[in-house]
Amino acid sequence: MLTPKKKISKKEIKQDELLNVYVKASSFYYENKRYVSYAITGLVVVIAATLIFINNRRASNEKAATELGRVYGVYDQAQSPAQFQQAIDGQRERGIMGLKAIVENYGNTESGEIARLYLANAYYNLGKYDESMQQYESFNSGNKLLEASAQSGLASCHEAKGEYAKAAASYEKAAGMVSNQINTPEYLTSAARCYGKAGDKEKAIALLKRLKTEYPTSPQARDVDRYISEFSA
Repeated sequence: MLTPKKKISKKEIKQDELLNVYVKASSFYYENKRYVSYAITGLVVVIAATLIFINNRRASNEKAATELGRVYGVYDQAQSPAQFQQAIDGQRERGIMGLKAIVENYGNTESGEIARLYLANAYYNLGKYDESMQQYESFNSGNKLLEASAQSGLASCHEAKGEYAKAAASYEKAAGMVSNQINTPEYLTSAARCYGKAGDKEKAIALLKRLKTEYPTSPQARDVDRYISEFSA
């Protein structure tokens, strides 16, 4: 006589499913134990390397900030070419690292990038425009104000070299990076000036009108009508 089959409950079905999953997972692990161990070990190594990188980067940034603080006084007081060169090279006898060395050793840190901006400015003041442009172009920061400053510095180099169209484009790009009553009107005025020198008077007038509309209370806006008249003549 056949005995009736036991009715399996939903709970038991779920338990069986979980058991099957466990068995399959266990089987996979033991069959591939070596590779799983490699994967876990690899993950640990990646995490450890990341932590070491972050700690080293933080330490490097602090070191760069310290060195930048020491050389800043030399840079800030510089008036002559010899003094700007000293800011670039440093003062070995006083244990002061120069801006160039700071950039070379810590250029991938936040403080190192600020040192790069000062280095570019120092080269500009020496009339070494190509070296200055290289540093301005290499500048990398998450700070839009500093990025705009670097772009403006690049424009200044183009203008000093008589490359007025390139200078105007760079000044205009700098103006698009920030929006405030101090920097933006200055960048727009410089862009208009260089477009005028490049012979693109229409572009110069358009930027001056934009300046007058968007920043009417800025010091630069006071002379806009006079500049427009000059470009329209």
